[in-house]
Amino acid sequence: MKILGIETSCDECAASVVEDGKKVLSNVVATQIELHKPHNGVVPEIASRLHTEWIISVVRDSIDQAGLNLKDIDGVAVTSRPGLVGSLLVGLSFAKGLALSLEKPFIGVDHIRAHLYAPYLEQTIEYPYLGVLVSGGHTVISRVTEFDEMEVLGTTIDDACGEAFDKVAKFYELGYPGGVAIDRLAKEGDSSAFTFPDPSLHKGDHKYDVSYSGLKTAVVNQLDRFRNGAAEKSKENIAASFQKAAVDILMRRVRRALKDTGLTRVVAGGGVVANSLLRKELLELKGIETIIPSMLLCTDNGAMIAGIGYHYLKRGITSDYSMTASARVQAFRKKYP
Repeated sequence: MKILGIETSCDECAASVVEDGKKVLSNVVATQIELHKPHNGVVPEIASRLHTEWIISVVRDSIDQAGLNLKDIDGVAVTSRPGLVGSLLVGLSFAKGLALSLEKPFIGVDHIRAHLYAPYLEQTIEYPYLGVLVSGGHTVISRVTEFDEMEVLGTTIDDACGEAFDKVAKFYELGYPGGVAIDRLAKEGDSSAFTFPDPSLHKGDHKYDVSYSGLKTAVVNQLDRFRNGAAEKSKENIAASFQKAAVDILMRRVRRALKDTGLTRVVAGGGVVANSLLRKELLELKGIETIIPSMLLCTDNGAMIAGIGYHYLKRGITSDYSMTASARVQAFRKKYP
């Protein structure tokens, strides 16, 4: 089965053709970074308008690069949640229309599940495992027992990890995208120059949850002192200290979850997994098999959508054309839908 995957949940307009959930025949990503850079962040209305302008050419390029015609496609998969509603609706509406015109099955899939599926495109992975999804809008630690079955153990109670990176970068004018800028500057800084707080969420139902609002505020509050010109308050030191604190917050919860569940395998996905320090910490977990996708598959892409969509369509699971987009994260305590 050759599945066309379409991804428009945020600011990447992407399409890919994947065969049998594994073989990537094409993977086209049109990035909007330069157009959002003047705003130091994604502007939802701009993002959705650009998706509308670009999606036809992106899908056409993905079909051409796969060496196929539209009639060769066996099904269409598209991100339906979570994300920016305006952006999601562009991809979802296009996918519905295309599937209907081709008389092919259609499936709307979850962006978070797809991110954790991304490593399957590069290697074989056995269940169960601890899923660690870290992206611009979401931070989720889960126990995954099937491609469509995961139980959330912990998530953010406020800002996601990627949001904190972007907001700190914006306050200090470090550049956009914020995560990339901080990772680059941190390599030249001293991570012990500042000590930032780790929220005490370790009791009851919250022991695997993360919080980045307090860390973000603490880092931003250094701005006035930073302006006084003290040598140790360089942008490099701010970046290194913040990055270390942000990664430590997450890794403490990951280690706790591994210990409590007895799982010996971690699968990570999402744009923030491209961060060099986080990748290093995950790969150095003792006695744990860590599986991380390549850089291209960390960020939003259509291949992960097509890949996971194949498994639903293979089982005969399709979406109704009344399906609409949702900005919210699903509870994930039961199988699809």
